[in-house]
Amino acid sequence: MSRDDKDYEEVVRISKALTEQGYLMVSGGGPGAMEATHVGAWLAGRDEALVPEFINVLSEAPSYQDKLWLDKAFQLIDKYPEVKYESLGVPTWLYGHEPPTPFATKIAKYFANSVREDGLLSIAKGGIIFTPGSAGTIQEVFQEITQNHYLTFGYASPMVFMNTNYWTVECPVYSLLETLSEKGKYKNLILSIGDTHVEMVREIRAFTE
Repeated sequence: MSRDDKDYEEVVRISKALTEQGYLMVSGGGPGAMEATHVGAWLAGRDEALVPEFINVLSEAPSYQDKLWLDKAFQLIDKYPEVKYESLGVPTWLYGHEPPTPFATKIAKYFANSVREDGLLSIAKGGIIFTPGSAGTIQEVFQEITQNHYLTFGYASPMVFMNTNYWTVECPVYSLLETLSEKGKYKNLILSIGDTHVEMVREIRAFTE
């Protein structure tokens, strides 16, 4: 996900709001939506007016392949160094071409991607927001389904899908899950879908309140 993608800002706002409400933000620790998660946590407790400032600066190097990708991040970190909240990034050497985001206050880098993904899903007791992604994201969707179906950890947590068009048209995973859940093939699935940070935050809050 590019830094100038509208969904990037939505993720920043989701993370900022949930962090301020006491949630620990955890991601795969890389660029894209993962980075946006930690940008939001970095901004937690600060004025909302800083969100567009961060987006504007970061968008000057929208892709992690851009030469100034890290420079733009550190420019903001240097300007706003005080962090009121922590966030956890868990990257992996499997995707060694993707640099870890410096906005995560804690980083745990794994060699084994399978262990890393299972661990991320296991600790996400408050729910997971799935943004548009590639094969790794799809894999995590089905790993989470399995954990919820079998109540592996004694509970099922909500699976919130962001970007309706992506998850129902471009990559119709959500439609499949709805059908399988309705037919009883998968149990204990708490599914929802939407497009804005307001919807995402509402769904996560509804589960824990």
